[in-house]
Amino acid sequence: MTSEDNRFESDPDDALPEDPGLPDGWVVEAPDGADDATVARLTELLRGHERAGRGWAGSSAEAVLVEVSERGLATRENLVVRDPDGRVQAWGSVHDRAEGRMLLVHVVDRAIDERIADRCSDVLFAWAEAQARAVGAARGLAEQQIDTGAFADDERQHGWLEDAGFRRVRTWWQMSRSVEADEAELVPDPARWERRGVVFRRVERDGGPDSGGMPVEADLRAVHDVLEGAFTDHFNSAEETFQEFIHRLREDPGHRWDHWWIAEIVDGDGGVPEPAGALVGTVSESATGPDGSYVSYLGVLESARGRGVATGLLRTIIADAAARGRDRVGLEVDADSPTGADGLYTSMGWGTKYVTESWHKDVTVR
Repeated sequence: MTSEDNRFESDPDDALPEDPGLPDGWVVEAPDGADDATVARLTELLRGHERAGRGWAGSSAEAVLVEVSERGLATRENLVVRDPDGRVQAWGSVHDRAEGRMLLVHVVDRAIDERIADRCSDVLFAWAEAQARAVGAARGLAEQQIDTGAFADDERQHGWLEDAGFRRVRTWWQMSRSVEADEAELVPDPARWERRGVVFRRVERDGGPDSGGMPVEADLRAVHDVLEGAFTDHFNSAEETFQEFIHRLREDPGHRWDHWWIAEIVDGDGGVPEPAGALVGTVSESATGPDGSYVSYLGVLESARGRGVATGLLRTIIADAAARGRDRVGLEVDADSPTGADGLYTSMGWGTKYVTESWHKDVTVR
C-alpha cells in the first residue's frame, strides 16, 4: 500500500473552519514525519499522556513513526497544533483501520493552560469528524465510526470525550505474565510440536525456517482467515482485507515473522491439516531490562474450541519467550467478553497491569 491509497483529506485547511478558534499565533498543520525534532516532540507528548493516564510511559519514537512516517501515511493522516513559538502542543492522528472503523489518537500537552488545552482538544475532534466524513464518503458509507481509547483513570480525557459526543463502549484489561527460564521446556519445540491431534507450528518461510525469507503466502492467508473467522461475532469486529491486515501488522515496531504461529487439526493418519487457530506475537522492547513478547492476536475457530488450541498456542509463545531470554508475555483481553477468555489467562498466570477503555462516536457522512 502507498500514500496514494489514503482516503483522508490531506490539507488541514480543507478539514477545518477558516478560524478554528485558537488563540492568536497558534496554528494547525500536518507534521513532518521526516523531521527528527518533530518526531521527538510527538514522542514526548505521547509519553506525557501515558504517564498522566496510567502512571508510566512506554511508547518510543518507533511507535510515533508508525503514525507519521511515509509508510504510515498510506492509511493515516495527522494534525498538530503549534503555539506562537512553534512548539507542538497537541497532536491528532486518524487511521483508516477497516471499513466503517476509523481510529483516533488524541493527545494534548498536560502543562498548557486549561482553556487553551480545551480549544486544542476541540480542534482535534473537529478535524477528526471531518476526516471521518471524508473516509466514509470514499468508502461509500452512510455512517463512519470514530474509535478512540482512554486510560481508565484519565478523567481529563473522559471529560473531553463526553463533551465531544463520544460514548464509553468497552473496557479492556491489559495483562502481563512473568516468564521463567525453565519455561522454555513448556513445549518440545516452539517451532513445531503436536498434542492430541493438533499441530502447533510457525508460519513456513520461503527457503526454509532459517533462511530469513518471506513467509509462505498460503500460511499468512491461513492466519488471516482464521482470525477473521474467530472474531466475526466479537465486539466491534470489522472485516479487513488480507492486504490491509498484512500492511497494518508489519507496521508494528515489534513485528517479527517468526512470532506468527498456526494451529492445525489433523484427524486420523494421512488427514489433511486444517487451520483451526492462530497467534500473532510481537516483541515488546525495553530500554532498561529484558525484552518481552506480546500476544497481538489469538483466535480459534468455533469448530475447534475445546481441543486445547488456545492453551497450546499460549504455551508456545511462553516457551518461545523463555528460550529468547525474555521475562514477560503481555496481552489484552475484553473485560466484557462472553467467551470467558480472561479465565484461561488468569489460570495460566496472567494478571491485570492496567485498564483501558474504548470510546466511540458515529458520524453521519454527507
